[in-house]
Amino acid sequence: MLIDSHCHLNYPGLREDVPGVLARAREAGVTGFLGISTKQHEWDEVIGLADAHPDIWATIGIHPHEADHHPDTDTRTLIDAARHPRVIGIGETGLDYYYDKSDRERQKASFRSHIAAARATGLPLIVHTRDAEADTLELLQEAGQGPLHGVIHCFTASQAFADAALALGFYISLSGIVTFKNARDLQATATTIPTDRLLVETDAPFLAPVPMRGKTCEPAFVAHTAAFVAQLRGEDENDLKTTTTENFFKLFSKASPKA
Repeated sequence: MLIDSHCHLNYPGLREDVPGVLARAREAGVTGFLGISTKQHEWDEVIGLADAHPDIWATIGIHPHEADHHPDTDTRTLIDAARHPRVIGIGETGLDYYYDKSDRERQKASFRSHIAAARATGLPLIVHTRDAEADTLELLQEAGQGPLHGVIHCFTASQAFADAALALGFYISLSGIVTFKNARDLQATATTIPTDRLLVETDAPFLAPVPMRGKTCEPAFVAHTAAFVAQLRGEDENDLKTTTTENFFKLFSKASPKA
C-alpha cells in the first residue's frame, strides 16, 4: 500500500508506455497515483487518464513557470474544471523565483486565483515553491473566504518554512531529492515532519531517487523514497507506507481508496 502523491503520467518519458509504467508501479506496491497538471491545455489529458484508471486521480492547475502563458485562467475557470469527479486537487501552483520563467507579479496573480479556487471548492492546494519562501507564506496567509489546506510538494525549503506550513495545516511531501547525498538539510527537516502530515511522491518523470539516479523517474520509484525516509526517521517501512497512504486520503478526501 503506497501512493505516488505527485506524478506527471502525461509527460514525455512516461506517456509513451503508460500501461507499462502503471504495471511496474503496481508490482512495486503502488496502489494509487495523483496525476498533476501544469498547463490548461493538458487538463483533458490528465483527467482522461484518471477516467481510464480507477487508481489514478487528477488535479487542475497552472505551474508558476506557465503563468505568463495563462493570463485568462482565472478562479472561475479553475472552479468549473474542478467539478469533474476525478479532480481531487487544485494545482500545481505557487511561486518559482529560481528559474523566473514567468513574471513574478503574474506568478502571484495566478497563485492567488488558485488559492481562491481551493477555498471555494474545498479541495487541497498543491504548492510548488522555490526560492520564494517569504512570498509563498504571505500569499497563503492572506485573508480569504473559507479554510485553506493542501500540500507543499517536492519539499526542498527550509526548516522554518516547514514549520510555518505545518502551522497553517499543510502537509509536506518528500520526493527523491531527499535521498540525494547533498540533501543533508532536507534530510534533517524530514525527520521533524509529524507522522500525520507526511506524504511521498516521485514528481515523475523527474528526480529519480537513489538508487535509480540517472534513469527516467517512474511512479514505481516512490517505493525507494519511502524506504529511505523510513530508515531516516527510524520507522518501520511498512508503517510509513501505510501512514502516508492514510494521510493521502485524509488530505484528498474527494478520492476514495475503493474508487
